Amino acid sequence: MGWIVGIVVSALILIIVVWMIVIYNALVTLKKRGQNAWAQIDVQLNRRHDLIPNLVNAVKGYMKFEQETLQKVIDARSKALNAGNVKDKMKAENQLTGALGRLMAVFERYPELKANQNVADLMGQLTDTENKIAYARQFYNDVVTKYNTKITIFPSNIVAGTFHFEEMSLFEIPEEVKTAPKVDLNF
Repeated sequence: MGWIVGIVVSALILIIVVWMIVIYNALVTLKKRGQNAWAQIDVQLNRRHDLIPNLVNAVKGYMKFEQETLQKVIDARSKALNAGNVKDKMKAENQLTGALGRLMAVFERYPELKANQNVADLMGQLTDTENKIAYARQFYNDVVTKYNTKITIFPSNIVAGTFHFEEMSLFEIPEEVKTAPKVDLNF
């Protein structure tokens, strides 16, 4: 009779260990997907960072009275490039998005800018990049939401707590950036 109890206890321990391994692997997979999704956002953000100096240089001569707006874009880009962790980078990128939105709104006041093919090309590339960033942000937030849900619901929260899985931050857009002006490239 003692050997039956031993087999039952061993089977229960084996089931618990296998269950923990399955949950642990699922959590690691979701976390890695979130990190990969952030890397995809980062690729698009770097593309945007590379476009901004070209755009600023192309419009400087036309926008003599808008130097403050240009300087805000340059400063926001610098902060975004120098941001350390993901949360700081998200905050800096949101500031850059707002500054770019204001710059794009200013373009509407300069018909000669609209007629410049170089500026039009740069604006088209920037608009395309902004669309890619929005898509990548949505995908990232979807993956992070799944991960954050998994680490907080029972019973996977037991494994998450045991192995110190921490919530990941969503890449949310502040209200002032959500209402940024639209770009009209119809020249």
